[in-house]
Amino acid sequence: MSKNAEKKRKLITKTKINSPISEQFKLVRTGIEFAGVDSPFKTILVTSPEAMSGKSTVSANLAVVYAKKGKKTLLIDGDMRKPTIHQTFNKSIFFGLSTSLTEDFKLSEICQKTEVDGLFVLTSGPIPPNPNELLGSKRMALLLNELKKDFDIVIIDTPPVTVVSDALVLAPQIDGIILVVRSRKTKKEKAKQAIEQIKITRTPIIGTVLNRDLEKLDNNYYYAYK
Repeated sequence: MSKNAEKKRKLITKTKINSPISEQFKLVRTGIEFAGVDSPFKTILVTSPEAMSGKSTVSANLAVVYAKKGKKTLLIDGDMRKPTIHQTFNKSIFFGLSTSLTEDFKLSEICQKTEVDGLFVLTSGPIPPNPNELLGSKRMALLLNELKKDFDIVIIDTPPVTVVSDALVLAPQIDGIILVVRSRKTKKEKAKQAIEQIKITRTPIIGTVLNRDLEKLDNNYYYAYK
């Protein structure tokens, strides 16, 4: 992927590793580690109350900073409705999560290595007609168990929680959830609705990332961990 394409996708933790924005993502990582001091979060689900909040960008950059710390990291595109991870990392979408849940593949065949040392991606695979059923399936649970044996951290990007229930059916299999909200776009009612829906799954909300897109820095988004 060209540098211009990377900039467009805002993978700033790779292109500008010492920028103030990259430091914010490192702070998010540190916050997660402190929150899981007694019981580490090995699988992390990232979602949002609504579309266009920047959850996929947060997922990708968070995966990069984990890998750069020396953690063997896997980023899964669990948004099998509007996948983006394959574009961000310029990887094939033809063999990914959906194919691994419907066919027999070795992990080495579906987890694609990226240019970032220690970072692998599992793209969405071809868009299936039943993403909700696949994410909530026993086969998905078995896949996650296998992935946790092979990776230090597994981060899963999922669709907005108030739009479809994909994140909710997957949540019980996950250690913790990060909720991404967008400044001056996400309404309080929507955020509260998202939190209440997540609470039903009994999966802990680790924290919230505030995407402050109106306060730009180096022509990129600024993030704050709340």
